[in-house]
Amino acid sequence: MKKEFKAESKKLLDLMINSIYTNKEIFLRELISNSSDAIDKLYYKSLTDKNIDIPREEFKIKIAIDKKKRTLTITDNGIGMTKEELEENLGTIAKSGSSLFKEKMNEEKDISIIGQFGVGFYSAFMVAKEVVVQSKAYDEEISYEWKSNGSDGYQITKTTKEEVGTTIILAIKDNTETENYDEYLNDFRIKSIIKKYSDYITYPIVMDEEQTEKDEDGKECTKQTETTINSMIPIWKKSKSELEDKDYQQFYHDKFFDYEDSLKTTHLSVEGKCSYTTLLYIPSHAPYDFYTKDYEKGLELYSNGVMIMENCKELLPDYLSFVKGLVDTSDLSLNISREMLQQDKNLTLIANNIEKKIRKELQNMLEEDRETYEKFYKAFGMQLKFGIYNSYGSKKDELQDLLLFYSSTEKKLVTLKEYKERMNDSDKIYYVSGETTDKIDLLPQVEKIKDKGYEILYFTDYIDEFVIQMMPEYDGKKFVNISKENLDLDTEDEKKKLEEENKSYEEMFKLMTEDISENISSIRFTHRLKKHPVCLTTKGNITLEMEKVINAMPTDEKVKAEVVMEINSDHEISKKLKELYEKDKDTLKKYAKVLYAQARLIEGLTIENPTEISNIVCEILSK
Repeated sequence: MKKEFKAESKKLLDLMINSIYTNKEIFLRELISNSSDAIDKLYYKSLTDKNIDIPREEFKIKIAIDKKKRTLTITDNGIGMTKEELEENLGTIAKSGSSLFKEKMNEEKDISIIGQFGVGFYSAFMVAKEVVVQSKAYDEEISYEWKSNGSDGYQITKTTKEEVGTTIILAIKDNTETENYDEYLNDFRIKSIIKKYSDYITYPIVMDEEQTEKDEDGKECTKQTETTINSMIPIWKKSKSELEDKDYQQFYHDKFFDYEDSLKTTHLSVEGKCSYTTLLYIPSHAPYDFYTKDYEKGLELYSNGVMIMENCKELLPDYLSFVKGLVDTSDLSLNISREMLQQDKNLTLIANNIEKKIRKELQNMLEEDRETYEKFYKAFGMQLKFGIYNSYGSKKDELQDLLLFYSSTEKKLVTLKEYKERMNDSDKIYYVSGETTDKIDLLPQVEKIKDKGYEILYFTDYIDEFVIQMMPEYDGKKFVNISKENLDLDTEDEKKKLEEENKSYEEMFKLMTEDISENISSIRFTHRLKKHPVCLTTKGNITLEMEKVINAMPTDEKVKAEVVMEINSDHEISKKLKELYEKDKDTLKKYAKVLYAQARLIEGLTIENPTEISNIVCEILSK
């Protein structure tokens, strides 16, 4: 006799199938987890019941595919279910036998039952048009069969099953225009799903495979051989003393598909209010899609060896998105589909601990293995800078000592701490931005600073100047851009002399800016240059490098730096300009255009009117 489901029947079941589970392949994870639970129950019962004499190695979960009948069968030799339990567990949606069992056995600290809500079984209807459950409970003589098509109820009848345990037979749906259900009748596909989600179920998951052998007469024959699919014992649950670096690296290659070894491996088990095990890898290079929208950050999340999420984004901050690895814990509140997490304070606690651990490992690498750290930094250093910038400087204290910049003194990467230790009586950290260290070295502004004995940090990443906006000083030392207007390297007498000179030639500067006023805000004499005649500096927060970066972005936002053209007051060109101001103001304006074009070229900027500048240069040369 057919019975209706106790929980609002078809409407609720449709919700379970079509809304709770977003990924159809999850059904196999759920059914295998249920089988594992059933074996656990019998195994735990055997620990206290001497009448149960089943060696642990005999427990297993068997998967069988019948392509002709279009069935997928999952069989376990666990504790089985009575008629009442079939009625109670499968006839009432969200009635969890595992949950009740765990409550009864609460005093046993080591019990680890995967099932929690009791709705995972119904995910089978995502791929099956009919589900049959045949079960014989341990210490029961009669076996029963539960059958349903998921829409108009179920029926329970006696059956002839002789072995203790449960067999679930799924009648796989026929293909539709939008769905290919044949994949769940494909051996390779089923194995891949098992490896993905259930590889670390602690009991063997087996399938029969055809193997070709030779009989006694030497003729080839086909034989069915039972093959174990899952690994059972995850590497992260093994003792560190059992493992070597090659074991960790092999797991890394197999799991995360990297052809190179990781730079750093961290295997950590934490016991306490929130217990978890984590295995983390710092790669040696960025994956090909790392800076694309297709890249998914996050760690794999397991609950007692069963994968819950492939990329749990909540476990990693964005700036550590390059880290690969996993977390296994039973101390998280999962939603009923186990596909996503509810808000959980333990998740936040684990994520914070992982972030601190990774930073500590990077700091140790920097101090103890500089060569390896620099390899890491060249691959992912920009991510650390993003960490400071995206947090509006709140991560500055945690990350600033991990930053590296090229130095004018050593021509190699140095830390801010190393720079500070070499400072004399200066209270400033000097820096300048450019495309490469070689190009920066040729900038006019650099020569005089180096000549005075100051070390300069070379910023070659486009994000560098934006980061400095979020960390204006380091350990009390202020960052100073040598391409900014007010560099303040002169003595008081030099300042006074320069101020008087600039004031005397204000009218000349105004005349020189007439034809280039849209591009620069002012012109002035400077002492910042040694041999070079001219350079460009900026006022305000927007520098020329920042202007280049922002304007190169695919947005409508465009900015313009407030540019100052500075002319070396000790250079012969300044004398020439003063002479022209007295004798030939038209030629003076042409000189101004050429000097401005020259300054732009030095900065790596384009010239808007190259033909005009070329004609002016030829005219000047011909005189």
